[in-house]
Amino acid sequence: MNSELSAPPLRRRLICMVYEAMLLFGIVFVSGFIFDVITQSKHALVLRHARMAWLFLVIGTYFVFCWSRSGQTLAMQTWRIKVVDLDGGKLPVVKAMVRYCLAWMWFLPAMALVYQLGLKQWPSMAVLAIGMAGWAYTARMDKQGQFLHDRWAKTRLIHIPAKIDPKATEED
Repeated sequence: MNSELSAPPLRRRLICMVYEAMLLFGIVFVSGFIFDVITQSKHALVLRHARMAWLFLVIGTYFVFCWSRSGQTLAMQTWRIKVVDLDGGKLPVVKAMVRYCLAWMWFLPAMALVYQLGLKQWPSMAVLAIGMAGWAYTARMDKQGQFLHDRWAKTRLIHIPAKIDPKATEED
């Protein structure tokens, strides 16, 4: 195994996800506004399923574009994390699409349980948190430190070491 392809620490990946969520808030806000203008919708529950499909496609386009272009979203660049193919190469678009769909496993099992049990408010949030913690734990169980959806998609998250500026290390 190439040491340059080592997985970033789990803590770094989770913090990156929080930053990613903040960035996605802006993307969802703007794309929701565009959806409302196009459909002349005045209430969020009007055309709810169409809105969810639209947001799924917009978010997916964002991730697939970033992952297949450079292997990084803005949050991943900030936290020096990159998604690559198993051989360390650039992700093809199809593989990025598969990874995006499989990444929804962070939420879908817990959301299905919340729906099935009819949970509301704090109990539903607790189930979602437990489900996400369980999915994060899959990286601890993997000998290479990869999440289960990365294993299934045949991708890897790698840590990009910080570049050291040679001028900064010189003594004056």
